[in-house]
Amino acid sequence: MSGFETKKPATRAAVILPWEKSGPQEEIRAADARLEEAVGLTASIGLVVVRQAAILLRARRPSTLLGSGQVEQLAEAVKLDNVDVVVIDARLSPGQQRNLEKALGCKVVDRTGLILDIFGARAATREGVLQVELAHLEYQRSRLVRLWTHLERQRGGFGFLGGPGETQMEADRRMLAERIGKIKKELEQVRRTRGLHRESRKRVPFPVVALVGYTNAGKSTLFNALTGASVHAQDQLFATLDPTMRGLRLPSGRNVILSDTVGFISELPTELIAAFRATLEEVAQADVILHVRDISHPDSAAQRADVLNVLDGMVRDGMLDSHWSDRTVEVLNKADLVGGVEAVPRRENAIAISAITGEGLPDLFEILDQYLTRSMKSVDVRLAITDGAALAWLYQHGEVTGRTDLEDGMDVQVRLFSADLERFELLYPDRLLPYES
Repeated sequence: MSGFETKKPATRAAVILPWEKSGPQEEIRAADARLEEAVGLTASIGLVVVRQAAILLRARRPSTLLGSGQVEQLAEAVKLDNVDVVVIDARLSPGQQRNLEKALGCKVVDRTGLILDIFGARAATREGVLQVELAHLEYQRSRLVRLWTHLERQRGGFGFLGGPGETQMEADRRMLAERIGKIKKELEQVRRTRGLHRESRKRVPFPVVALVGYTNAGKSTLFNALTGASVHAQDQLFATLDPTMRGLRLPSGRNVILSDTVGFISELPTELIAAFRATLEEVAQADVILHVRDISHPDSAAQRADVLNVLDGMVRDGMLDSHWSDRTVEVLNKADLVGGVEAVPRRENAIAISAITGEGLPDLFEILDQYLTRSMKSVDVRLAITDGAALAWLYQHGEVTGRTDLEDGMDVQVRLFSADLERFELLYPDRLLPYES
């Protein structure tokens, strides 16, 4: 074996943003910020971006999206820069993708395909891998015309599924449908398993605090700063994909479960919105939602709107209750990049921090305690002298705010979460008395 390795040459990419001056959205993302995001997405999977440009669309061409003159200019640039793949930051129809590949003489990937590739590279858990594959297959199903040779290679030694006279496309369609059905069944099993885990957490309940936010807002860095964990955190779009949970003890002594979720992004492909619903289930179950924002980003307001739109969509789909905003705190992260916490304008239900420097984290802990306290119920418990186990249980699972010793027992004022209150009533019935908080 030779002592030398042949290094594979880097894949050279051009990122093109078809840009329209006006659109149906009330808030239109600036072209330079959108292009920067597309370049970041492309670079995050190891492609070397050698050319980037925003191309003004005068009219959408059904055949190529771009105008004929723009396609010719782009083809010359592709040849000049030895580009291997052109990333079009827009949704392309299968026909547009094929026509552009013929005209440019290289592989063309649209925004949906790019994000699917990123998710495929990042997914680590069994559920994440299955969800990505499901999204890929549903995306491919609309592009069967250009996929049959790829699917033939995938089929390998399993033989032909179609009988005599069946066309290649019909066979491929059957293969995709069968694989999609199989993955959906596997996903249901994985979700049932996670549901059992969630039920087990309810039996030893701790409040859940979920981190949500635009990709690269610093959620994983904040997760590590709060829990001391070592979740992968990098200045990179979609650095983490799968939900991660860790225990966290607040300075007040209260234990919570902190959940880090997948990053949001504008114009998330419809295949992924459906496929990744399960990764947001922890948000629906959360007692407090921390919406992490990159306050230093010039497009921070538009990113905030993207996250809120997804959460509002979850409400419409019945996945999230309509009062989620009442338990949401905006965490304005990366304050160190704009001059520190004091330089960030104050606003209601928001707190400025820097997950990197730790500035503002003590205040965040305090706000968490305040929000969690609001979701607790105050009750008065009458205990006998012999109820030492019940008293110990209350100190362990609740917040004892007062205690009055009587001749034959004691009255204890305590704050409990609803799940804990139900458990206490089951374990120690007939102890509760009305209590005015």
